[in-house]
Amino acid sequence: EYRRRIKEKFQILNKNSLLGEPSDFHHGASKDEQKLLECLFDVKVKGGEPLRTVVLRGAAGVGKTALMRKAMLHWADGGLYQHKFTYVFYLGGKEISQVKEKSFAQLISKDWPSTEIPIEKILSQPSNLLFIIDSFDELNFAFEEPAFALCSDWTQEHPVSFLISSLLRKVMLPESSLLVTVRLTASNRLHPRLLKNQCYVDLKGMCQDERKEYIYHFFEDKTWATDVFNSIRSNERLFNMCHVPMVCRLICTCLKQQIEKNDDIMMVCQTTTSVFVCCIFSLFSLGEKYISNLPNKAQLRSMCYLAAKGVWTMTHVLYKNDFRKHGLTTCDISVFLDMNVLQKDTDHENCYVFTHLHIQEFFAAMFYLLKSAWRDREHSSQSFEDLKLLLEGNSDYDPHLTQLKYFLFGLLNEDLLKQLELILKCNISLKIKQEILQWVKGLENRDTFPSQIVFLDLFHYLYETQDEAFVVQAMENFSKLVIHIFMEVHLRVSSFCLKHCRCLETFKLIIAIVNSNPAAETRQMDDQITHWLQNLFSVLNSNERLTELDLCNSNLDGLIMKTFCQELRHPNCKLQKLLLKFVAFPDDYQDIFSFLTYKQTLMHLDLKGSYITDNGVKSLCEALKHPECKLQHLGLESCSLTATCCADIAKALVKSQSLVFLNLSSNNLLDDGMMMLCEALGHPECYLQRLVLQNCGFTEVSCEDLSLVLLRNKRLTHLCLADNSVGDSGVKFLSTALAYSECTLQSLVLRRCHFTTISIEYLSTSLLCNESLIHLDLGSNSLHDDGLNFVCNVLQKPTCNLQELELMGCVLSTECCPDLVSAILNSPNLLSLDLGYNDLQDEGVKILCEALRDPNCNIQRLGLEYCSLTSVCCQDLSSALVSNQKLIKINLTQNTLGREGIRTLCEVLTCPECKLQVLGNFPVVRDLGDHSFIGRSQNQLDSGSWEY
Repeated sequence: EYRRRIKEKFQILNKNSLLGEPSDFHHGASKDEQKLLECLFDVKVKGGEPLRTVVLRGAAGVGKTALMRKAMLHWADGGLYQHKFTYVFYLGGKEISQVKEKSFAQLISKDWPSTEIPIEKILSQPSNLLFIIDSFDELNFAFEEPAFALCSDWTQEHPVSFLISSLLRKVMLPESSLLVTVRLTASNRLHPRLLKNQCYVDLKGMCQDERKEYIYHFFEDKTWATDVFNSIRSNERLFNMCHVPMVCRLICTCLKQQIEKNDDIMMVCQTTTSVFVCCIFSLFSLGEKYISNLPNKAQLRSMCYLAAKGVWTMTHVLYKNDFRKHGLTTCDISVFLDMNVLQKDTDHENCYVFTHLHIQEFFAAMFYLLKSAWRDREHSSQSFEDLKLLLEGNSDYDPHLTQLKYFLFGLLNEDLLKQLELILKCNISLKIKQEILQWVKGLENRDTFPSQIVFLDLFHYLYETQDEAFVVQAMENFSKLVIHIFMEVHLRVSSFCLKHCRCLETFKLIIAIVNSNPAAETRQMDDQITHWLQNLFSVLNSNERLTELDLCNSNLDGLIMKTFCQELRHPNCKLQKLLLKFVAFPDDYQDIFSFLTYKQTLMHLDLKGSYITDNGVKSLCEALKHPECKLQHLGLESCSLTATCCADIAKALVKSQSLVFLNLSSNNLLDDGMMMLCEALGHPECYLQRLVLQNCGFTEVSCEDLSLVLLRNKRLTHLCLADNSVGDSGVKFLSTALAYSECTLQSLVLRRCHFTTISIEYLSTSLLCNESLIHLDLGSNSLHDDGLNFVCNVLQKPTCNLQELELMGCVLSTECCPDLVSAILNSPNLLSLDLGYNDLQDEGVKILCEALRDPNCNIQRLGLEYCSLTSVCCQDLSSALVSNQKLIKINLTQNTLGREGIRTLCEVLTCPECKLQVLGNFPVVRDLGDHSFIGRSQNQLDSGSWEY
């Protein structure tokens, strides 16, 4: 009996659900989607339990409700879920929202064919029940009930919101299954506290081929169909909208009228706003033709108010009471019904919806323009009336407001606004335009800016205006931009906005476009993409203050690289720093680095993580040898270089008179490659000053060649050999060179070089003779306390000039601290000491604090990260911080200082005697919930460790 009743009801509902559309209207419930529906509950979750909760998401109008009604019919016919669910109950959002209070048994009994329902028998086996909650976004409930207020008794009467919340949160009938449908933009309302262990399935609507087929089916004239398809396809956002059949039909109808008027439909399709202005025109024209009264300004204002409120609150059903509150009578409603702006729900009395969500969003955008002209309206505190709140919304967090903002910015276009005024037969003020302009200009001064997400959103909105003068004003203050382009539409809108920038100084751009066009369309898109790329890279010559460009993580294909290099050639381009880290270069692009030979302002190039072929290295080195190349800083870390490449690099080092910094870290150069490099480094024409060779796979064999370099090369001041198997033998070669007065090296990094205490004896001897070395990093080598004793003895000698010593992870203990104290107090040159990752403990720090309190201590930076410290040492540290007038940086991160220890340190920061500027455990301070010391302290605090 129940199945027969369901079959009768949903056959009628399916006939009415088309809301007057033609019989060939496609609701997106394709065979694939029906197959998907059949296997939704076949998935197993943890423990082998069957899936109990599925959320079906999709855009407005894509066919979620139609699919649910078909599901009910198929189940009633015996074709769906027969072995899974004995009963399926349908709960529609509109219907539930009108019910005040009931028991759960009463709620699900509405479709039972007789008064005698075996409810106990039905609910006694909840695992055999499926509840479909259709149009969750139409439920006007907050779902904020506390857990104790939820109910499991299906016989007791409660507010319906409590019953639905109890069902969703598995308090009511926890073994039952749920199938919930929701609009994509409202899916964040289904937060984890409301639903658990759910599976999300997206209803996609018409795919690209189906959209094309639909458009060609709509137009009898195939030429018209081709023009319309190409025009819609040129606007990615508009084309995406057409995955909803109802929207596709609306747009096709609108464009058909434009063709009949001989309008340029390619121009109409340039923005979504211009298309929907035409749609509104067709609706209002239809109204003018068939009825005598069009909406007046007061009626429009009220309808726009309701539209905006609904978009903000994600409630899209309007009731007669809503209209009545805002002065709209039954006659007023009929005006909008006749024009097909509103539709009456045939299933539920007194329920109305906008023809489509996009129509509602367009009216919502008009609200903000009409609102500025309201004089008779009292001030309202409704949040959706605040323009600034709307503008501040982020597309990721407030997706339901995105299209509304598109329409709002689009209506700032004066030509479109004039069209709208003709349609509405009223004047609209553009005072809001200046307000929006000031908001955009203010973004540059935000602490949270720049954000690539926010910038991309902004560019989309500015593009929608198609007002170049407005965009020039909007972009004139930005000095820094961050943009991530991974779709053609991003390239289009970014190029439109960026060509109007004039004050850029730094620009971070990620280009990761994957060409998704069919081969037949690729050619016609190439010209467009080339044009957009030219506009995009025109920032290089239109912004004379632009000195830094970051293209990290970009996919630079041949077309992009060609366009980029052309703009680099422009005489107005003053680029100094170019970052090309983790970039994919085109395989077949010749002379990929030829731009170095004609861009003489470019001094810094970083190619870290980018795969450079042997030919690429050859091209780079040819450019470096060119007399017009002025590059000073070159980063080639992790570029898959081999020993073979070193021959070309060596020749470039001898020829280049500008290159002073080279980073070759994390390349497999080996000893063979090092031999060639050392030959060049020892050449009198080599001008290199800083060389980083971390993790290059060489051994002590290369250290003999490097030691000769240190004696011959008078320009090399900084050398990093970290993460190589230098060993004690290698350190012995290096130490011998350091002992000679001819060695002018200032900084030597030997971190993780696999040497022992034996090497410290060699180094200690050389430090006594060396007059130039001021920075030494011995970190992550097994020195132990005995090895440190040698170093400390040397530091106390007047001939030792060492200023910065790094001893992180050198297996030191409390026992070495007396030696350190002696070194600190007797070494006037030592300014920086890093002891992190050593087991010094509280006792060791207490000994060090004695030295810090001494007026002879010159230490300015001290690293004590991960030294097994507790709150016990904080009083000693506090005392030292007050006494020491030279210590400005201290790193105490990764120590268990505790709440009281942190509080003790924080109290010191308020003292005027404390000169500390950087406190490494600053993030821990925030946990106290008291930031008052920041305001009282004159010190500038920062977090984290420092790098030398």
